Amino acid sequence: MKGMAITALLAALACAGGHAESPAGWELVWHDEFEQAGRPDSTIWSYEEGYARNHEAQWYQADNAVCRDGCLVIEARPDSRPNPLYRSGSTDWRASRPTLGYTASSLHTRGKKSVHYGRVEVCARIPVASGAWPAIWLLGEEMEWPSCGEIDMMEYYQVGGKPHILANACWGNDRPYDAVWNSSKTPFTHFTDRDPQWADKFHLWRMDWDEQSIRLYLDDELLNEIPLSSTVNGSIGHGTNPFTRPQYLLLNLALGGDNGGPIDDSAMPMRYEIDYVRVYRPTAR
Repeated sequence: MKGMAITALLAALACAGGHAESPAGWELVWHDEFEQAGRPDSTIWSYEEGYARNHEAQWYQADNAVCRDGCLVIEARPDSRPNPLYRSGSTDWRASRPTLGYTASSLHTRGKKSVHYGRVEVCARIPVASGAWPAIWLLGEEMEWPSCGEIDMMEYYQVGGKPHILANACWGNDRPYDAVWNSSKTPFTHFTDRDPQWADKFHLWRMDWDEQSIRLYLDDELLNEIPLSSTVNGSIGHGTNPFTRPQYLLLNLALGGDNGGPIDDSAMPMRYEIDYVRVYRPTAR
């Protein structure tokens, strides 16, 4: 336990601040250190708009993402403006709300930057109040979900009413929009028992992805290893393996919905801070 705590501390210290330097055996492919003030780099990032998925409470908009003090800050906050999708009597969850309720941001690199094998590092400090659902994840572009493949480097949300940190991947089977999951769900107390101030600090999420497996780490602790021999789509995905193809990256802060739990309004505004995103490939031998 003591050794794991020291490893986590060293990873967290290495995470916050500094400039991109390639680890031994790796070379930098693309990165964003978020050092400019104002809007994130438009050559890397685009935005989701409106209500997206999972019956979540937030309306996504670009205005809730800003680069400040060397970090990308994604902020969730209450918003009482009229919902432009509202229809009286509608049973559609997107259209049944008369007001927006909350706003946040979801950024993605689709059509701009991608990952295909290699290493991804994201240094971030996440909100952990009830209702928060921050994520670092990847999707393929070539097929509909889930046959496109999804990799969740990090999700934080409620499982059985208790907060967990998740590290997952999913792919398709023979039924539309029905995923096959390989999930790791680690109780949040696993981290806070070792460090009661865990939530006040930046932490390093890492993915190592090669032709054999996807390995997902938090502060150098392996949370999940997914063998690519198992990640084969069903008939809808024509028996392909989505994790042999490029994926794009998403960073978002959701609220409530299917997994976030009751939203703690006293914790508003909630802030999800990303110090950097770095993507590497192995050094040619």
